[in-house]
Amino acid sequence: MKNNSPANSVENIDKKIRWQDVQNSFKEKFGVEIYESWLKKIDFIEEYQNYISLSVSTRFIRDWITSRYLDQILQIVKKFKKEIIRIEFVILKTSEDKSFNKVVQNSKDKFENISFIKDTYLQYNRIDPNKTFENFIVGNSNKLAFEASNKVTQEIAHYNPLYIYGGVGMGKTHLLNSIGLKLKNSNKVMFISAERFMYQFVKSIKSNDMVKFKEYFRNTDILLIDDIQFMNGKEAMQEEFFHTFNALLDKGSQIIVSADRPPNKLVRIQERIKSRFSGGLVVDIQSADYSLRFNIISKRCEEFNSLNPNNLIIPEEIKKFLSNEIRASIRELVGALNRIISFSKIYNKVPNIQETKIILKDLINLPENKVTIDDIQTEVCKFFKISKNEMLSPRRSRYLVRPRQTAIYLAKSLTSKSLPEIGREFSNRDHTTVIHSVKTIERLRKNDNELNVNIDNLKNKILFNNNEI
Repeated sequence: MKNNSPANSVENIDKKIRWQDVQNSFKEKFGVEIYESWLKKIDFIEEYQNYISLSVSTRFIRDWITSRYLDQILQIVKKFKKEIIRIEFVILKTSEDKSFNKVVQNSKDKFENISFIKDTYLQYNRIDPNKTFENFIVGNSNKLAFEASNKVTQEIAHYNPLYIYGGVGMGKTHLLNSIGLKLKNSNKVMFISAERFMYQFVKSIKSNDMVKFKEYFRNTDILLIDDIQFMNGKEAMQEEFFHTFNALLDKGSQIIVSADRPPNKLVRIQERIKSRFSGGLVVDIQSADYSLRFNIISKRCEEFNSLNPNNLIIPEEIKKFLSNEIRASIRELVGALNRIISFSKIYNKVPNIQETKIILKDLINLPENKVTIDDIQTEVCKFFKISKNEMLSPRRSRYLVRPRQTAIYLAKSLTSKSLPEIGREFSNRDHTTVIHSVKTIERLRKNDNELNVNIDNLKNKILFNNNEI
């Protein structure tokens, strides 16, 4: 049925978005677990001419959603209405109030219009409002890069260009974002990845619109380019970047670049470009030491502890464990903590050390090869007091189905075996049977505390029965 009523002075060309349809797409795209934990919490406020306003109840939920899923959310929304080019989030602690639509319309400026993404000429020229200098944790490994980044916001072109390099997940993007965020109110800021620059360059060539491309980039005051190493081997694009680089320097614009290695180690990048990079200030971000890792974890835990309504406090023991074990990158460290937080919210309890090891088994290099499907079947049969022949038989008696499903679920959780491989270990059962078993146990665990305890005990028995961990 067509909606014949106007929507906020917009001509009624398309139907207004049905938020339930969008939510269903979220569930399909991201999976039930992510949807139930996070995306279900998003409430629809209003649809305007070319953007929609959404609400969540806490800053923590906002930060989590916007940092991980916001770009994808916009693309899903655009499938339902292509005219939408922006999503705006506000924090409404009383989102269930029936009168909040009117409140938002009349007092919109009173709310914290926190995160938005806009579909611009470059599709994703977005500065994340959550990545600021204030929440960047400083340590010995990143102090110089932090101070240099802060300096260019106080005195534009003091270091020009500023070249920041370091390994994956060390905070380079956070610093570039912080610079852009601090300067965007008084300057024309362009924050873009090298990959997006390349995409727009090719697109402009195909559409015979290079004039617009040149004007767009050369008229900016602050140019921030992330992951410059991805320009390697693209000669035509490097040529255009070189001339854009020179044009910006000539007009006194600030250029900040990030990469995974120093300028002289860049591969298949023109020497003249590398020379330009080396002519500015080059700073690196080194691997985080234990102190910095612990401070980052502690800060994140403080945010979670203060915003979590159920008083699920992440203990010191878990923070120290994560800081000791996860050393590869800050991003991986925060990702590990996010897993712990997700577990806590889903099961309404903070995991202990053994449970944490299970949750992070792929990150802390648990000896997964020691866990076989035969081991799992043996322990499950012992627990449920059935024989392995009974478990593997085609019989569908109730007292056999649940142990069989549990064993299949554990095989999927604790080994790297594919679905068909797991099926073959259970008397050549079809992979669809494996999927059904896994989904059944996942569904039951949400409401059955006894089942959760049993599965956790089985996991601990299977993984830690040899005292090697």
